[in-house]
Amino acid sequence: MFTGSFVAIVTPFRKGKVDERALAELIEWQIGKGTNGIVPCGTTGESATLSHEEHNRVIELTVKVVNRRVPVIAGTGSNSTDEAIALTKHAKQAGVDGALLITPYYNKPTQEGLYRHYKAVAEAVDLPLVLYNIPGRTGVNMLPATIARLSAIQTIVGVKEGSGSVQQASDVVQMCGDRVTVLAGDDSLTLPMMAVGAKGVITVTANVVPTEMTDLVKAFADGKIDEARRIHFKLSPLFAALFYETNPIPVKEALGMMGKIDPELRLPLCPMAQDTREKLSRVMKDMGLI
Repeated sequence: MFTGSFVAIVTPFRKGKVDERALAELIEWQIGKGTNGIVPCGTTGESATLSHEEHNRVIELTVKVVNRRVPVIAGTGSNSTDEAIALTKHAKQAGVDGALLITPYYNKPTQEGLYRHYKAVAEAVDLPLVLYNIPGRTGVNMLPATIARLSAIQTIVGVKEGSGSVQQASDVVQMCGDRVTVLAGDDSLTLPMMAVGAKGVITVTANVVPTEMTDLVKAFADGKIDEARRIHFKLSPLFAALFYETNPIPVKEALGMMGKIDPELRLPLCPMAQDTREKLSRVMKDMGLI
């Protein structure tokens, strides 16, 4: 159902509040540059420090601005199942095309707990759901066998696989077949994961180079492997630079350098250290982005 390059869009702030104008302009720019879909309120969107009111407003605004031109997959995950259900219900009412649900963080559920969590959300809200596995953020790794078990639920249609393991992505594809679409969760592994069956990526890097990320995915999907590899290597320095510090610190800094947003963050995230900012600036200049 969801294939291509989906941008995990940042949430711009100005003077402590969501900068709705900047967000709308970013969305328009993304669509104009060929992004295949918009993912608001993910990790890159600083969902962890958005109030529920802000979270809901960002999703509503995104749906309104996008106006059905591309799919919107809203981040609605939580480490509380009831809260995840409430956020997902709101997203459905707002008119999203799907929801992205991170594995519950901090409380470290078992594989059975993960299964029951997602099953409960699926039973409560009739909406296409994309699982999100990123053990480096959450402290729990959702195993391929659990994803395969969840794939029997009709509305669970995809997984953002951010374990950093191409083998794990391969196992999910092998065990789930066409029942679940695998999307890369690590930008630098987009090409390797597509080689084992992934159908795209939910990406940080597309915030800065939307066209190139779309072209990378499309080239591979069209069988133009050499072209996909060329784009991969061209973007490799940027893949690394956008993770010099914790995401989304560098990508917001990069967008600030490009004049697209005020690179304001919310504590406990803070501005980049001077040395890593200078390294990021060099990469951005080398790529002709600033």
